[in-house]
Amino acid sequence: MSAEDLERFEAELELGLYEEYRDVLGVFRYVVETERRFYLANEVSVTPRERDGHVWFEVELRDAWVWDMYRPARFVAHVRAYSLQDVNVEELPDDRDTTSAPFGG
Repeated sequence: MSAEDLERFEAELELGLYEEYRDVLGVFRYVVETERRFYLANEVSVTPRERDGHVWFEVELRDAWVWDMYRPARFVAHVRAYSLQDVNVEELPDDRDTTSAPFGG
């Protein structure tokens, strides 16, 4: 597979992921962003944890969708993630515009 073929393949995956995101956005209440992943979810819990002066966050999601183009199944019933950096949780408005993508894409 050439570099051009790989770029084309990844561009097609990303476009498909964006289209899926746009289609499913309306069924979720929250957008959750950690340093490693972007999620849509209907239930979110973020719990700060501390040990030896170091703080991290335990993020628990229920009824979620994961922004990851290499994942074969993006719908997840339960997610538990840990983040050493900030966690951003936004409640989506009821009259949301489903044509925009995360990360300005």
